[in-house]
Amino acid sequence: MAKNLQIGVLSLQGSVREHISMLSNIKNVKPLEVKSLPSLESVDGIILPGGESTTISKLLIDFGLFEPLKQKIKQGLPVWGTCAGMILLAKDVIDENPHLDLMNITVRRNAYGRQINSFTVVEDIPAISEQRIPLIFIRAPWIENAGKDVEVLCYLDKHIVAAKEKNMLVTSFHPELTNCLAVHQYFIEKMIRVGENKK
Repeated sequence: MAKNLQIGVLSLQGSVREHISMLSNIKNVKPLEVKSLPSLESVDGIILPGGESTTISKLLIDFGLFEPLKQKIKQGLPVWGTCAGMILLAKDVIDENPHLDLMNITVRRNAYGRQINSFTVVEDIPAISEQRIPLIFIRAPWIENAGKDVEVLCYLDKHIVAAKEKNMLVTSFHPELTNCLAVHQYFIEKMIRVGENKK
């Protein structure tokens, strides 16, 4: 029987409740809001949600979580950044703001325009699901450059919108705003449970 996993959602700002709700629908998963060091220490993996990347990065510093989170990820904690979370994880961000400087990608903030330019498409991402997946983009970034160790999972109109590197997964889009659990399940099964089995 699969071990119960405690999956954290960084809960300083952004689409926290939506991720918590999605995780609550997955068997053997217990979601946990992370906004303190003890909660960060107790999770098997963490989601950095969509929201406002500048605000989240400032709150990470204010709550004393910026460096501890960075070190936990460096040490192998599985992490998934959606939209703003992707910006936080990037090594390079066009229109610089404080970020964790971890994943070997260059990200353009608000690449798809303002909130009024939000849109939804349905795409095939074979690495994640056998079924087509709805992708919701809201003031979304894209990846302009990916380093040699980064595995690109999805392009949209020649721009990278999903990728992973070691224990880090990023998506420009918001799976937590859909009814599709595929990306959450991929994060849990392929990035957390696989890591657990290698210990």
